[in-house]
Amino acid sequence: MDVYLLWHIHHARPSDGSPVRHVDEDGDLEWDEQEGDQIKLLGVYSTEQLAEERIRTARSLPGFRDEPDCFQIARSVVDKDEWTSGYFTYHY
Repeated sequence: MDVYLLWHIHHARPSDGSPVRHVDEDGDLEWDEQEGDQIKLLGVYSTEQLAEERIRTARSLPGFRDEPDCFQIARSVVDKDEWTSGYFTYHY
């Protein structure tokens, strides 16, 4: 069974005064939490259409309306492992 996760990204203003970057060279939404971008999960929906309806509603709300094109719908499969191996933490 597929579900649709709806995310919103609020992009932080760069400290060097450069313009806020919302998308990469391919036009895909980008974010960097280490740079202060905030990612919010708005909900998990049974259809992509329901997630799209939620976007229309959220665009009128404070905060979300400031970045109306920074929503992302991600399809996910229920009961499927997404991270199947361990991980390593780099220390800088």
